[in-house]
Amino acid sequence: MERMEDMLYLLFFVLFILLFIVGMTFLRTGLFNASAESLKYWLVKLTDTPIKGLLVGTLVTGILQSSSAVMVITIGLIAARMMTFRGSIGIILGTNIGTTFTTEFITFNIGSLIVPMAIIGALLFLIRNIKIRSIGIILLGLSCIFTGMQGFEFLALPLSELSFMKESIHQLNDSSLLSVIAGIILTGIIQSSTATTGIVMGFLSSDVFHIATGIAIMLGANIGTCVTGYIASIGSGEESKLCAYAHIWLNLLGVIVFFPFIATLSNLAVFLADKPEVQLAHISVLFNCVSSILVLPFAYKFGDFIVKVHGKKQLH
Repeated sequence: MERMEDMLYLLFFVLFILLFIVGMTFLRTGLFNASAESLKYWLVKLTDTPIKGLLVGTLVTGILQSSSAVMVITIGLIAARMMTFRGSIGIILGTNIGTTFTTEFITFNIGSLIVPMAIIGALLFLIRNIKIRSIGIILLGLSCIFTGMQGFEFLALPLSELSFMKESIHQLNDSSLLSVIAGIILTGIIQSSTATTGIVMGFLSSDVFHIATGIAIMLGANIGTCVTGYIASIGSGEESKLCAYAHIWLNLLGVIVFFPFIATLSNLAVFLADKPEVQLAHISVLFNCVSSILVLPFAYKFGDFIVKVHGKKQLH
């Protein structure tokens, strides 16, 4: 009987992960449908300098709520020769900042609005007008995302009591390196750093994870999210692959630089917010902003480094 209960907890956990990812997909689809052409215009026309690219990448990623989606679009534009690799560097820096908007957003407590949002979203979805239907999809996505977040929080304690989970959680709380690796693997599997962070937030709010563990998993998630862009670059040409490699290197180097300071970040987090899940969101913003801003003055040199390591010829 107890084993059956354990299996049910795991099943519901997987279902909540799927619900969260479906919600992110709905949200991204609705936002993209409402602004697709203008987003592509910004990406192509307003990225002639790294600083412009960073600002546009941040804005577009904030609108689409997905760094992976922006990376896939950017790689597609490069493959179609509408953008160069050098022009994409600023966008890559911006996607890392823009994705933190979602992380901050999912810390809001809007549980009482979930059902009204779902009902209104479903009604708007039935209307044929594309803009109104897009709003309906957005509201449905938000209701799924916040339902998933509540599910993670609800299931964190029951899952932490499972025998095999107890040992895993203990190991993660004891080792930042293992936590980084766990973040990479989980994000690589579910293809969403936001979903990984959402799961961690649920465990943090239930005091299952230490804040240092949450930060380490978040760092790993930033590497794991590069998988989507790399897959999209396969068969898309030399410059598209360079864009994917640049994304990987940016996140990898950022994690390497920040990894020794996880304890310091944990201490800083306490001063940034009261709730551990909000602390993690703020540290995520700090990590991604600092990583991108540090690279920004050397954007073209960073691009030359990527070409030297991975390119077959010098690209301009």
